[in-house]
Amino acid sequence: MSPDWSGNAMGLETDLLIDRRRLKRRLALWRGFAVLLVLGAVLAWIGREGAIPGLGAGHVTRLTVEGFISDDRKLQEALDKLGKDAGVRAVIVAIDSPGGTVGGGEALHAALVRLRAAKPVVAVMRGTAASAGYMTAVAAERIFARESTLTGSIGVILQTFDTSELLARLGVRGEALVSGPLKDQPNPFHPLSPEGRAALQGVVGDMYAQFVDKVAAGRRMPVEQVRALADGRVFTGRQALGAGLVDAIGGEAEARAWLAAEKGVPEALPVEDLDLRSAAERLVGATFRGLVKTVVSEWLGVDGLGLVWQPAR
Repeated sequence: MSPDWSGNAMGLETDLLIDRRRLKRRLALWRGFAVLLVLGAVLAWIGREGAIPGLGAGHVTRLTVEGFISDDRKLQEALDKLGKDAGVRAVIVAIDSPGGTVGGGEALHAALVRLRAAKPVVAVMRGTAASAGYMTAVAAERIFARESTLTGSIGVILQTFDTSELLARLGVRGEALVSGPLKDQPNPFHPLSPEGRAALQGVVGDMYAQFVDKVAAGRRMPVEQVRALADGRVFTGRQALGAGLVDAIGGEAEARAWLAAEKGVPEALPVEDLDLRSAAERLVGATFRGLVKTVVSEWLGVDGLGLVWQPAR
């Protein structure tokens, strides 16, 4: 019986077809990777320089400040970079925060003041913008609030507690070795001494004065007028408007209209949320997503289910 050469030839053609498909997948994968790298670099350049008409018209950046405000070095560095970014035409600070640390509010306020020297900055208060949240807002050139926004709460609080009586009933007594009489003030194991109370009240008073000065400078109000409002109370947005603590009732739409009318920032420009990831991190993320998409589409597009179920020979 003569050998079946036709069967062997068909098997060889099948092997060649499979190899060709595999090569095509590899080439497509690397081709897609190269295209994504180039595209990412071009987009980064466009975003930084604003060099291409239309695309180079720039955008408005939205900084969202939510929850507890703490000292965030990465955010401060990002705001400093915004001031040098030619593609950023203005910054909207969207605030929904009940407050935070004194240091955190001060650092964010300072970063926004630096940014305001280079770009138009407007604040939009949402549900709450109190204490350090209000300190953040007064760094802006104009403040918008809803009628029902809770804001104000201009002041400083330092809290401690005294468990000495409870511990005494349990037969527990705290001891502390200190280098000076105020080193352990405050201490939950014993009441504040008169000297300790006076020293801590001095610290709170100085922080309060700093807060009042920031409000007076940001709102262009006399210090004494601010002090009359800075007793720790909160205001609704409508009350704050009457007191001069905000400029207008409104939200982001009103802020965009003001930027267009007063700063020449077109309302049609896109709004981009501030991304605290570095350019390299954003590029890697976009590249990875593109690679996954390329792999899935190429493999399923070339072989379909045959990628998994190749017939045995």
